Amino acid sequence: MALTEETGRNAPKKRLLRAVAAQAAVLTGAVHLLWAWPRLGASDPRPYVFVLVGLFVVLIAAATLKADEYRRIYALGAGTLGTLLVGYLGWYGASTPAVLATDPLAIVAKIAEVVGIVAFAALYKLSPPTAVVIERRKQRGETVFMPDPVKEARKANSNGDAHEAEPEDGENRDGDDGADRNGKGSRDGGSKP
Repeated sequence: MALTEETGRNAPKKRLLRAVAAQAAVLTGAVHLLWAWPRLGASDPRPYVFVLVGLFVVLIAAATLKADEYRRIYALGAGTLGTLLVGYLGWYGASTPAVLATDPLAIVAKIAEVVGIVAFAALYKLSPPTAVVIERRKQRGETVFMPDPVKEARKANSNGDAHEAEPEDGENRDGDDGADRNGKGSRDGGSKP
């Protein structure tokens, strides 16, 4: 399938999902920073974690908007927002609904996290594997800094750096020559003691 505006990174559906995912991530980060900033200096560890998380999700949002369509970025976005959501549920346990009802910032954050998770998951599903994205970049003449693992493995094998060479035709892949300790072939009709 040829890469077109309708199927590539700039397909309308992907552009909309990227915008929604980035806005949800930025909103989540902003809410966590707003909650954490006045509480810094207290013995509660959450404000310090929330400042870091708030900055981290903003970086994920920027990468979502600026980088090529790497599934890893989308998985990181969904995973980070999911961790915040599950962490909130874990922190408050059974009293989560009551606490959530009294905290408008938490309501905004949890809604943004759910929307962000859905958008990042959809982007992940719609995006091609990383190898395809790298190949597209090479075809456009862009410099690619990610090594190709297959080429690296072949280069290592040709240099003799491989730990174990590929078996020749007729050899067993497990390194066993088919003989047991007594020298009788256990795989080719020989009998075991």
